[in-house]
Amino acid sequence: MTDVMTELATEAPGAIHSTFRVSRTYPQAPERVFKAFEDTELVRRWRVEDDNCDVLEFAYDFRVGGTEVSRFVFPGGPEIRLDAQFQDIVANERIIFTYRMMAGPVLLSVSLSTIELKRSGRGTELTFSEQGVYFEGVDGPKNREDGTRFILEKLAKALVD
Repeated sequence: MTDVMTELATEAPGAIHSTFRVSRTYPQAPERVFKAFEDTELVRRWRVEDDNCDVLEFAYDFRVGGTEVSRFVFPGGPEIRLDAQFQDIVANERIIFTYRMMAGPVLLSVSLSTIELKRSGRGTELTFSEQGVYFEGVDGPKNREDGTRFILEKLAKALVD
């Protein structure tokens, strides 16, 4: 290995492999909850937009093989970028996607995520499962799980609008 390769290898952050699962029940039917993932403008509102950040780019192609690119910045922070690809979609039941997140040029994580929708009375139980590789000192499974809970709360608000 060259000196440059050795230097890069010793400076690279360690990888943390982790899995988490978050469940949330919504009073709306699975068809309504699934629609919140199909509608590009609605997705942008509940997943990307926030009072504390500026959205620089949002492209969303909700189909198997389709992609999402989200770029945004919080005041004083680096640009955050999410690149995702939809691997499997079963209407009103399941969405499987892979994604990576970057902060500026730094890789934060690479993940495989599954969203499952199951009828629960008149509503829907949504289960979000993520298997990820997170990089020490940059991001972590606890931060991502907290972020997922925050976004699912934003989805709840979007479903009643």
